[in-house]
Amino acid sequence: MSYSPAEGFSNTNFTKLPPSPRRSRASSLPDILVKEQALKHVLVKMQLQSLSSTPSRSPSSPLSEPDLDPPAPNFTSLLSDELLLFILTKLPLSQYSHNSLVCKRWLYLHGRLLRSLKILDWGFLDSGRVVDRFPNLTEVDLVHACIRSPRNSGILVTHKSMSVHVDSLFSPNGFVEESDVLRPSVIDQGLKLVGEWFPNLRRIAAIGASEIGLLNIARECQTLQELELHCCGDFALKGVSGFKNLQIVKLIGCVDWFYSSVISDIGLTILAQGCTRLLKLELRGCEGSYDGIKAIGQCCQMLEELTLVDHRMDGGWLAALSYCGNLKTLKLQSCKIIDSSPGPDEHLGSCHTIEELHLQQCQVRDKQGTKALFLVCEPVREIVLQDCWGLADDVFSLATICRRVKLISLEGCSLLTTLGLETVVLSWIELQRLRVVSCNNMKDSEVTPALASLFSVLKELKWRPDSKSLLASSLAGTGVGVKGGRFFKRLKH
Repeated sequence: MSYSPAEGFSNTNFTKLPPSPRRSRASSLPDILVKEQALKHVLVKMQLQSLSSTPSRSPSSPLSEPDLDPPAPNFTSLLSDELLLFILTKLPLSQYSHNSLVCKRWLYLHGRLLRSLKILDWGFLDSGRVVDRFPNLTEVDLVHACIRSPRNSGILVTHKSMSVHVDSLFSPNGFVEESDVLRPSVIDQGLKLVGEWFPNLRRIAAIGASEIGLLNIARECQTLQELELHCCGDFALKGVSGFKNLQIVKLIGCVDWFYSSVISDIGLTILAQGCTRLLKLELRGCEGSYDGIKAIGQCCQMLEELTLVDHRMDGGWLAALSYCGNLKTLKLQSCKIIDSSPGPDEHLGSCHTIEELHLQQCQVRDKQGTKALFLVCEPVREIVLQDCWGLADDVFSLATICRRVKLISLEGCSLLTTLGLETVVLSWIELQRLRVVSCNNMKDSEVTPALASLFSVLKELKWRPDSKSLLASSLAGTGVGVKGGRFFKRLKH
């Protein structure tokens, strides 16, 4: 008997079972990441198409792979310039330069936010790029742009507010020669452009300007309030008469090793007659005498602050301060002498409105000139002495002339002793504030009971006379200052 498998299967009755469901395989981590990345790519494409009406460009090659991680959309593009400017103004000024690097639009907005600019290259001004880049300037400094100097030089010479680049072949007569400064006609043309571009200018600084250049600025900038002039002569100050709202003037006549110009009584008189609304005046390296200061006092009756830096005044100029009827602050800085010939005490007069007297890095060895200064400033309420040479006990004792002092600040007065300080401060009945810093000739152990009792009733006391002892106390227990204190201890262990 033969058996056929086909026949056997056909004649045999079997119950047909339902198909068993297939078990789904668990998704692996790479699969999940691929799906999420692809979904993210689709969503980003949809957002970009909704934000921009321009269609996306086709890839450069049909074989190029799509970018699976495109850059995030720029949501700031939905904001108007005015709204974005309002937001950027709330940020600190230190962040402005960093924000300008974000994109071209932010760079443009940064130029609209900037109000003060120091121009280093005259070509940037002459080409007109400055007004395109910074259209809303209110303060412009042209001093460095007016001086030709090697920009790629690694030698930078700085003297107070003045700094220039020099090479190894500079002249022994000075770092800035007359030929290094642009011609007055070029500077005047630049001042004319600045006035036309920025009519709301509040402050400008220039060097070598003439009367014509100053008149151009005065005609265009009616609201100018602060003027800084370097290396200008007496007759160039005639242009100052065109400024109607000028309140702050800084004249720099002579700066050693940089440039030298003469501003005498003639220039001071022209300035006084042209700027009757002055509030602050600074004269740096200027000549003059009694007549020039007297003219300023008589014409500028609103003058409140007078600063003399490295003055070259003739003897007797202190007596003219009595004509400054509204003077509240007198500052002397880097003066080699106070007054070489002040004259008799009875002819000096006094500033009845004076409140503050500042002496910084001045030579006060001349007792006659220092005494005349205290006599003129007899009603003063605050005296600040910083790094003054020759301020010994006998010179400081002249300050007893001022009997209404409420604040005395001493810093870097290394010749003054504790006894000399006590003699003066105990004579001031109205004294309320005392500051003594880095006066190394004063010692804590020399403080007498009378001086200690005065310290206890003061409203403000800053007593740090001996910087060495202060440094030793602050480093106590740290191991610093002891020879091998920390290093050799580690070696022993």
